[in-house]
Amino acid sequence: MSPAPPLSQLRIVLVEPAGPLNMGSVARVMKNFGITQLVLVNPKGDPHSDDARQMAVHAYDIIEKAQTVDSLPQALIGCQRAIATTARSRDLQTPLESPELALPWLIESAPSALIFGPEDRGLNNDEMLQAQRIIKIDTRPPYESLNLAQAVAICCYELSRVGQRPQAFGHGPSSNTAAAPLNELDGYYHHLESILLKIGYLYPHTAPSRMRKFRQLGHRAALSTQDVAMLRGILRQIDWATTTHQPHQEPDSKVP
Repeated sequence: MSPAPPLSQLRIVLVEPAGPLNMGSVARVMKNFGITQLVLVNPKGDPHSDDARQMAVHAYDIIEKAQTVDSLPQALIGCQRAIATTARSRDLQTPLESPELALPWLIESAPSALIFGPEDRGLNNDEMLQAQRIIKIDTRPPYESLNLAQAVAICCYELSRVGQRPQAFGHGPSSNTAAAPLNELDGYYHHLESILLKIGYLYPHTAPSRMRKFRQLGHRAALSTQDVAMLRGILRQIDWATTTHQPHQEPDSKVP
């Protein structure tokens, strides 16, 4: 049996898309470039409205088959790789890359996801760090903003070019060892946070910023399923030790 085309298991993920016109437009450009999986995270408009149908034209089947979920982690269940998009510079340590350089890495391993944020605010930092890599489409002042469908179209075009020349793969981190699915990583990070809070390494008011750094570290390490299982085993042992260990008590020095 021949392998599936490299774009067949790629998900376009729209986080809180604002209206049916943009959802329909996104479906249309996806079909233009042979990408068919659309995931909508908490959409703010009705993807099945007449407006969406009219904008999608002959691509409304993509919206009909689209998956709707409540959160970004749900949209990434089963994915091994994800790239987030941003329209502006961030204060994250993760470098911003060009679509041309980063997107080939996305379809070396499947399933995978390309994430776009809400039209009014883009992805926030926590949403960005659900992905291992971040891309930014270079535009020029004084008007640097792209419409959501335009940004999706540029990325789909780049992905379609890569899909026609799989020999061009190999950009970015090594893919010799398959990375753990993103939902496994997310479970590990939540487990890690709970243990670090329990032992006093983290405090509630600093936990979000510290955990962003742990996510970045894990993304750079490209943890495998075996790595995650080992690390969670360590966390379970720490949890057991801190729960069952009774601190040594000095004998009562009072003389009866």
